[in-house]
Amino acid sequence: MAIKQLSETLINQIAAGEVIERPASAAKELIENAIDAGATRIEVATAGGGKSLLRVTDNGGGMEPADLELAIRRHCTSKISESLFDIRSLGFRGEALPSIGSVAKLSIASRVPGSAEGAEISVSGGRVSAVRPVAANPGTVVEVRDLFFATPARLKFLKTEKAEAGAITEVVKRMAIAFPHVRFVLSGSDRSTLEFPSAGDPLARIAQVLGSDFRDNAIALDAEREDVRLTGFAGVPTFNRGNSAHQYAFVNGRPVQDKQILSAIRGAYAETVPHGRYPVAVLSIDIDPALVDVNVHPAKSDVRFRDPGLVRGLIVGAIREALQREGDRASTTGAGGMLRAFRPSFRPPSPAGGYAWSPETSPYRPTAAPSGFAESQQARFDTVAVPTARAEAPVVAPPSAPPVESHPLGAARAQVHANYIVAQTEDGLVIVDQHAAHERLVFEQMRKALSGRRLPSQGLLIPEIVDLPEEDCDRLMVHAEALEQLGLSVERFGPGAVAVRETPAMLGEMDVQALVRELADEIAEWDTAGGLAARLEYVAATMACHGSVRSGRVLRVEEMNALLRQMEATPGSGQCNHGRPTYVELKLSDIERLFGRS
Repeated sequence: MAIKQLSETLINQIAAGEVIERPASAAKELIENAIDAGATRIEVATAGGGKSLLRVTDNGGGMEPADLELAIRRHCTSKISESLFDIRSLGFRGEALPSIGSVAKLSIASRVPGSAEGAEISVSGGRVSAVRPVAANPGTVVEVRDLFFATPARLKFLKTEKAEAGAITEVVKRMAIAFPHVRFVLSGSDRSTLEFPSAGDPLARIAQVLGSDFRDNAIALDAEREDVRLTGFAGVPTFNRGNSAHQYAFVNGRPVQDKQILSAIRGAYAETVPHGRYPVAVLSIDIDPALVDVNVHPAKSDVRFRDPGLVRGLIVGAIREALQREGDRASTTGAGGMLRAFRPSFRPPSPAGGYAWSPETSPYRPTAAPSGFAESQQARFDTVAVPTARAEAPVVAPPSAPPVESHPLGAARAQVHANYIVAQTEDGLVIVDQHAAHERLVFEQMRKALSGRRLPSQGLLIPEIVDLPEEDCDRLMVHAEALEQLGLSVERFGPGAVAVRETPAMLGEMDVQALVRELADEIAEWDTAGGLAARLEYVAATMACHGSVRSGRVLRVEEMNALLRQMEATPGSGQCNHGRPTYVELKLSDIERLFGRS
């Protein structure tokens, strides 16, 4: 078969398959062009999820008539000349406009500031019209109609109009975060208007996009390593989401969805965010353009660093340092959730249409005063309502509470259900999960010891024999030396069994059988040559869980306060080893709102 040159239209349609995957791809390219043109106001209008209409209007520098003729040709651009090693603009490939014009009905109207009139050019399915004069405001208006009408097979792969509109919204959000000085307006017949006013403060713009809660739960990042600088904000671990859509990364101002960066974020939050939950983070990396390749994919969403290990180390180190510095505080959304849980879901309506209370309708009943109360207090105590379903709930309270302390986690006042410590702070109260908190404290001690000498161990009077499948025994013995470093002495005990002679002293009494079996399961899941050496922290986390203060153990006031003081001095104590919060905090103002006092 003879080789022949493809037509320009077909070449553009092939390029469109890589560059323009969906309406959101077109929106991204057009917004990038507007920003590169110096726009400070960008308006995006859509219809039919961007399939029927996508219009991007900007107040940038505009284009001359001769520029319009070149703009719709492949590989014509004003942003680079001879080299790909110094790219400082968002666009540079010169493919977006001709690709869109080959599969849709494209029109571009533009006017250079100071010019008497504007100019317009149209492209429909690859057919180009002549440039003609047009009345236009300074800047550029790009209108895309009937996307993929020239390649109808592509329409079958698009999602619903709502899903496509949502994808465009996400593109605008990412651009809005990257360029806080630009005003963005997103409108159309298929959506409610969304506006992001220009903001001089990057955190203010992020709060516009991610919600005001992020401002209260964000930790500022500013770190540099070998001329690579990382700035941005990382959310506290307890401020997390059900997917990774709230993780934003930018390289030299370019929004990217790079797997290396997302992996580094996961690594930085390891053991602080529960499985299946994702931290919220906005990261901006400034790097010499010669040290990063942005030409990896036509969509420019992926990048390739010359030294990926350096970038990963910078991200992980900066976030972990920030979390150690400030990340142990409870998220403000935790208090909001607690307030919602406390609010009654039903109150009987009064005849006037409001709400009323009466002894007959209330689920509470008065109780007698406890012994030891003065008779003068009897009437006051009789009015205290106690839920009948909770009458037998065990509550242990100290007979004489210590004065309120200025410590961040306050002074212990009670232990509820032999698992939750209630502490009073200067401006509210804190509720601590004693097992989760102590688990984290033990883990941090074990983690610290990993880089030093062997952890102290305690010998068992009678060795614990654990029956296991032969292959699990083999795996444990391969890593016996590493386990020894953690204070766990394991020996082979005939076929299908191991003997445990020593356990880490800090864990105290524990279920050795359960611990060894769980360790065997973990090693079987991720074992590689030398795999345990790289995952000793995971082993330490498992061991810490088995050796922590268990739920159901009644603690003295001194023990509760000692636990609180240890938490304040231990990095990462705001989350257990599995990422769940170890405490929640309620401010006095939150409590007063519960009772209608504010």
